[in-house]
Amino acid sequence: MRKICIVTGTRAEYGILSGLMSLIKQNTDLQLQLIATNMHLSPEFGLTYKEIESDGFIIDKKVNMLISSDTENATVKSMGLAMIGFADAFDDLKPDLVLILGDRYEMLAVAASALIYKIPIAHLHGGEVTEGAYDDAIRHSITKMSHLHFTSTDEYKKRVIQLGENPERVFNVGALGVENIKKSKLLSKAELENSIKFSVGEKFFLVTYHPVTLEKHTVLEQVQALLNVLDKYPDYQIIFTSPNSDTDGHLILNCIEEYVNRNEGRAILFTSLGKIRYLSALKYTSAVIGNSSSGIIEAPSFNIPTLNIGDRQKGRISAESVYNCSTKEEDIFRGMEAILSDEFREKTKNAENPYEKENTAENILNQLKFHSLDDIVQKSFYNIT
Repeated sequence: MRKICIVTGTRAEYGILSGLMSLIKQNTDLQLQLIATNMHLSPEFGLTYKEIESDGFIIDKKVNMLISSDTENATVKSMGLAMIGFADAFDDLKPDLVLILGDRYEMLAVAASALIYKIPIAHLHGGEVTEGAYDDAIRHSITKMSHLHFTSTDEYKKRVIQLGENPERVFNVGALGVENIKKSKLLSKAELENSIKFSVGEKFFLVTYHPVTLEKHTVLEQVQALLNVLDKYPDYQIIFTSPNSDTDGHLILNCIEEYVNRNEGRAILFTSLGKIRYLSALKYTSAVIGNSSSGIIEAPSFNIPTLNIGDRQKGRISAESVYNCSTKEEDIFRGMEAILSDEFREKTKNAENPYEKENTAENILNQLKFHSLDDIVQKSFYNIT
């Protein structure tokens, strides 16, 4: 029985992976191993490992790594603690294959640890570009340490091959997060309001703003500019979700908490909505605001507009429902006026999601189950002729 070890460190990532995890768990030829780390184990971020367990999954190992600070020093030290924890976890679990998603710093620690242990890595969402964050370099680094690649578009597949990966091990499967939308039973608007104990009203924004980790000393100006623009739309309710545990994340969080306190009844902040409540909020929101990848990847499938602010997602393929703007207050306001216009909303209704593809999870599962792992660890650089 092939042992597939999945590592998850954030609420959003788990929401994306959970459907695939269920398929692996149900397959009699595969054994699911699960490691929870980083934000899942932090009280500050909602102890979201409990959501994983309540969904019926057994967490085989918990790797504590997060230092409660958002400085560069704390982030690097957290990565060091992660590698110590993953060394022990891999020693005990001895997986046949490790599966990781994306580009976060804890996944770099996972990949580096698996590399030393000579454990093959399956990587999801390689080949993408996010020029405003160090996630971009991390993602490409993980690609070079990985052996099976599952990309979300054909262009990203080509980029992974361009990085020297064998085309026979690179598969364009689409985005799991998009497939989750089609397979999930979402809440009605009344059920959503009852679950979050907050009235979203007729119009509301769903706002997530993460640090732009390759910029210096601009985060307070950026988030204040966004909040100033939100003040110009007092007839819209606002649901904020917390920023990730990246450098300067606390600065953003403090600003949002102060804003919510000043706008009691109109704005609310959630550390974690969970997959179903988040997707349900996407279904009913007037617009997605901020710089989260979900505004680029998942939101277009609901045919709702996204205002993507700044450089964090710069370079990602996006649907016509995504409007990109700078972090300057006047540009954010101009973007808000654009996405709320009748013309843009009409265009959004017909927008196609470039990340949507049939049978995403099943296609990944088949490769995890049947692809030979013999002599896969030692790779040769694939030259494009």
